[in-house]
Amino acid sequence: MPPNPTPTDEDLMERYRDGDAGAFDVLYGRHKGGVFRYLARQCGQRATAEELFQDVWMNLIRARTSYTVTAKFTTYLYRVAHNRLIDLYRSQAGAALASFDDEGGPQLDDVPAARVDDPAVSADVRQQARRLLQLIDGLPAAQREAFLLQQESDMSIEDIALATGVSRETAKSRLRYAVAKLREGLQHQS
Repeated sequence: MPPNPTPTDEDLMERYRDGDAGAFDVLYGRHKGGVFRYLARQCGQRATAEELFQDVWMNLIRARTSYTVTAKFTTYLYRVAHNRLIDLYRSQAGAALASFDDEGGPQLDDVPAARVDDPAVSADVRQQARRLLQLIDGLPAAQREAFLLQQESDMSIEDIALATGVSRETAKSRLRYAVAKLREGLQHQS
């Protein structure tokens, strides 16, 4: 059997565990964007997201020797990120979560522009993007997290449940309610 030209994340993490530093570089390259966006959208402040991002990867590095495949690597990685966010929330004891309007938070200008030449269409797309970000920001934290995990890392309901430490039905409900609220909000935009 010929060797797999594209190793899975789980294979890469096992190789990293066994001493292959290059495997870590591939994992990092594959997942850095999604993990950062997830953290930034959850905590709302770029500097805090950068700190959490570094902590997540450092925690992964420290835990490499005990890594065993029990779920998809992305589930494991986002569980580490989720736990780090929980630590942050506990330390802030009720501080506000992500807001795209806060100073220092993610800016709407960071949203990629529409790839169209018509200024009217471009303005409409930007208005819809603003509205969607506002609606995401307005979701309850648990629903927002389920939605972002699904959108940022393409996680299944089972993976979301594992990453957040809830039952499959709870994860499914959170995602269903989030999508319903977003749809309703987009249909009723002024």
